[in-house]
Amino acid sequence: MTKFDEATQAIRVDDVTYDVCLDDGYAIGGPLNGGYLLAAVSRAAVDASPYPHPVSTSAQFLRAPVPGPAQVILEPLKTGRTAAMSRATLVQEGERFIEALVTTAELHDAEPVFEGAAPAMPPLDQCARLPEPKPESGMTLNARMELYFDPPTIGWLSGAPSGRPESRAYFRLSEPQDPDAFVLALAVDALPPVVFSAGARGWAPTVELTWHLRALPAPGWLTLVGSGRLIRDGWFDEDVEVWDSAGRLVAQSRQLARLGRA
Repeated sequence: MTKFDEATQAIRVDDVTYDVCLDDGYAIGGPLNGGYLLAAVSRAAVDASPYPHPVSTSAQFLRAPVPGPAQVILEPLKTGRTAAMSRATLVQEGERFIEALVTTAELHDAEPVFEGAAPAMPPLDQCARLPEPKPESGMTLNARMELYFDPPTIGWLSGAPSGRPESRAYFRLSEPQDPDAFVLALAVDALPPVVFSAGARGWAPTVELTWHLRALPAPGWLTLVGSGRLIRDGWFDEDVEVWDSAGRLVAQSRQLARLGRA
C-alpha cells in the first residue's frame, strides 16, 4: 500500500460508517487540502457502492478538519441500473466538516464521440518548480506531490503575475504510483489558487467543489490546466481540467472559493 492509499483509506465499521485517519502530510499552511479530503470520502462511497468509480462528487466545505481520526457517514439515496447516489458526511468529534453528494458508476475504456484538444504545454524540462516551503510554514502537501509549472503561470512568484487567473502544470505523486480515480480527486485541487496569477495573494479557502471523473487515467504524468472567469466581492471561481499522458481528458472540476487576505 502506498502512502497516499494509506492516508486515504476508509475502513468499514458498518453499512453506513467508515473510519478514516486524516494525514497531516496533506496540509496547506495548516488546513488539509480539499482534494485529499474528498479522496478519503470517495473511497468510503465507492466501497459501499455496487459500482467502482466516483464519477461525480459535489462537496460543501463547512469547516476545516484537523489531522487525526474521523468518520465518513453515508446515506444511500438511490441505486439504479447504471449509477448509485449517496450523501457522504465527514464527521470529526461529533461535528460535520464536509457534506458531499457522490455518484458512482462504472466507466469503460470507450472512444469519445467528441473530445476537445489537449492543452499545449512546454516540455517538462522547460517547466519550473515552486521553491521548497519553509518547514515552519505547514505546507506539508508539497512533499507528497510533484508539480512542474508552465513558467508564465507562476510569474506571481517574482512579482510579475500574468494578470489572468490561470495555472498550468504537470502533476504526479512523489512516490511511485500510477494515477487512479482517488489520485485525480487530489489532482483537481493541487494547483495554487488561479487568483495568484491575477495579482491576488493570501489564503483562498474552498467553499464548494464539484469534480467529475471522465475516464480512468493512463500511467504517467498528468497535466493540470486551471482557469477562472470572475473575481468579485471577495469570491472567485476556479475550473480545472486534468489530462493524462495519453492526451485524454480524465477529470474536470469547478470550485467556488473565498479570496482571503495576504
